[in-house]
Amino acid sequence: MGGQSPPYYTPLSKPTTTAATTTTAYFKKPKLYSLAIVAILCSLSYLFGVWQNGGATTTTITTSNLAATIPCFSTTSQNTTNTNTQTPSSSANPQLDFATHHSADDGGAATLSPAVKSYPPCDIKYSEYTPCEDQERSLKFDRDRLIYRERHCPEKDELLKCRVPAPYGYKNPFKWPLSRDLAWYANVPHKELTVEKAVQNWIRFEGDRFRFPGGGTMFPNGADAYIDDIGKLINLKDGSIRTAIDTGCGVASWGAYLLSRNILPMSFAPRDTHEAQVQFALERGVPALIGVIASKRLPYPSRAFDMAHCSRCLIPWGQHDGAYLIEVDRVLRPGGYWILSGPPIHWKKHWKGWERTMDDLNSEQMQIENVTKSLCWKKLIEKDDISIWQKPTNHLKCKRFRKIFKNPPFCPAQDPDKAWYTSLETCLTPLPEVSNNDEIAGGELEKWPKRLNTVPPRIIRGTINGVTPEVFEQDLQLWKKRVSYYKTVNNQLGQAGRYRNILDMNAFLGGFAANLVKDPLWVMNIVPVEAKVNTLGVIYERGLIGTYQSWCEAMSTYPRTYDLIHADSVFTLYKERCEMEDIMLEMDRILRPEGSLIIRDDVDELVKAKRIADGLNWESQIVDHEDGPLEREKLLFAVKLYWTAPASA
Repeated sequence: MGGQSPPYYTPLSKPTTTAATTTTAYFKKPKLYSLAIVAILCSLSYLFGVWQNGGATTTTITTSNLAATIPCFSTTSQNTTNTNTQTPSSSANPQLDFATHHSADDGGAATLSPAVKSYPPCDIKYSEYTPCEDQERSLKFDRDRLIYRERHCPEKDELLKCRVPAPYGYKNPFKWPLSRDLAWYANVPHKELTVEKAVQNWIRFEGDRFRFPGGGTMFPNGADAYIDDIGKLINLKDGSIRTAIDTGCGVASWGAYLLSRNILPMSFAPRDTHEAQVQFALERGVPALIGVIASKRLPYPSRAFDMAHCSRCLIPWGQHDGAYLIEVDRVLRPGGYWILSGPPIHWKKHWKGWERTMDDLNSEQMQIENVTKSLCWKKLIEKDDISIWQKPTNHLKCKRFRKIFKNPPFCPAQDPDKAWYTSLETCLTPLPEVSNNDEIAGGELEKWPKRLNTVPPRIIRGTINGVTPEVFEQDLQLWKKRVSYYKTVNNQLGQAGRYRNILDMNAFLGGFAANLVKDPLWVMNIVPVEAKVNTLGVIYERGLIGTYQSWCEAMSTYPRTYDLIHADSVFTLYKERCEMEDIMLEMDRILRPEGSLIIRDDVDELVKAKRIADGLNWESQIVDHEDGPLEREKLLFAVKLYWTAPASA
């Protein structure tokens, strides 16, 4: 036939032949009278029946039942401009509505066919449930070095089989950049920080919302002015600094104001007495995770960040043989910066306000100075309340230094990128070998934004098994094509502001995120620990951010973190490892009401996922691969319907 075949999954059916094309009908005259009488009697009988039943009947089909019985698209139009308008070809199979409305108030109830397993709403007490950082479970673990604040996940028989509710009155967050300054009280109903941090200008409560003035413990005049002060000491404008990690981030104001400078932050803090600090960061649209430096490595590869920051984060940097600074050294890029403000910096001025003795603060500063020197860092400057150190670009001089000062020793041969439940060590992670003092260990990075699409040094050096420069270039073109196709199905993916927080559950080289960098959003790129190759270092070398994760466990984040979730071959990867329903329940937990999903996988896996999606009360449809209906890989597009806990809860 003329033109291209439709992009959607259209099952074939055999054509039917009509009797009218094969049979010549004729009627004899006497039979005409009989047929007329029969027709009149049938008409009278029908009219009598309508009158007896009180008029015409109306048949109603609910959206959820319709979605449950229609597994795939059959429309022939790729460019949908209005998801609420049905064309004649789509009247039987309606397009998904990706827009936000916050109109549903059904308490999460779903109408399903008896064959579909239904997942009921959880109790309201689970509305902020973080399975691997559960407050009650954490009390069973050692409080030394904050080990009890680390990840401690539930056993399989403890997993919830219900849908975590949003609090009553939940609204979609403000759009960026307004969300940097405002969040709805109903979404994070905690006023504790407004009292506890009132003097420090963290957060204010105003009617039905919170306002974030941009202040912090060490920057009461605002994070913007504080970052300007840092910018006078190191260059934040030339693209050499793209990725940053903020340890003990509070409500992430430092990260929030870095974003306007094209610097992508990764903020983390524990779930502790500063109630909901990471949750506030996520509501503001700032990348953040629940986390703590305790006994395990941070879940990032080596040489990931251009800059690390601590503003009165209360981490005992000089203790435990310098283990925490040694870990910062592992994740800092060669030539990267560590910025410290707050105790003990400038202690001669602040010691009374900090309610500590001069001797105590001086001792703490000397500990930090000694550890940084042992790591071969150079102290660039200490001005006012800010100190900045720089990591060496290679370890040639440091190795000579080790002949005199033995501690910490260089770590023996190991994988410096292994960081999932990997214990901290008090040894220095060696940088890749160089041939001279001017060479940058591991290879020099391009400045942002050029580094995004330049072949990363790890690939050039051949350290990623099976990933060559040619594979990287092919991946660039592949994801350009795929994201373009996604936007023809979900037209709101191309609308600035609809999605802010995005998760890619199996990112590989970060191609999905790379094709969205021009939009006002950020992507958390996950490299599953079960993946064949560890590519998270490549993602960071491209100027993107991410973390390690096993999807057999919950993610270290709050419910309702993400506006959109992308999952490429996740169910195939975990097919023999853990249950699909548990993965999808976790996806439901961390997805906002009216959030969207794009799931790529083998058609057999997607058929199973479609049934679970129906049980989760998602609207979903299976769509053909971008290369057409003959590909086994299909796509499941879905929308999580809006529902909240009832008002009485």
